[in-house]
Amino acid sequence: MADYNKMIPTPDKFTSKPYWDGAKEGKLMLPRCTTCNKVHFYPRVICPFCHSSDIEWFEASGEGYIHTFAVQTRGSGGWQDDAPFVTAYIDLKEGDRLFTVLRGVDPDKPQEIQIGAKCQIEWDEASDEISVPYWRVVE
Repeated sequence: MADYNKMIPTPDKFTSKPYWDGAKEGKLMLPRCTTCNKVHFYPRVICPFCHSSDIEWFEASGEGYIHTFAVQTRGSGGWQDDAPFVTAYIDLKEGDRLFTVLRGVDPDKPQEIQIGAKCQIEWDEASDEISVPYWRVVE
């Protein structure tokens, strides 16, 4: 495990533990409402669409597309040394949207980053218990 100098999340046993358990195994686990069949992220115990509490977790494909992005020229904490870097919203193949740090792009050449570009999730081992997701542009 490389030295990970960024903030490490603390899983919540009521809402996000299945997500982080999957992440440790390199799987993108997402919550889906069994009443309306919609995927939602961030994890929560009540569906934001129909307000049902019938939520299941499933393994998603880990594929998505760039919805939008921004170049961050400053960072704080562990991100300070990484600036500039690119953040993005990724439209998931299964529906919904995630916020991430985008890899495989040059923050000094934002004109080369394409909205709609295909992305794949990857994981950094932050600690013995937590792996953190990032997304990478793929061809």
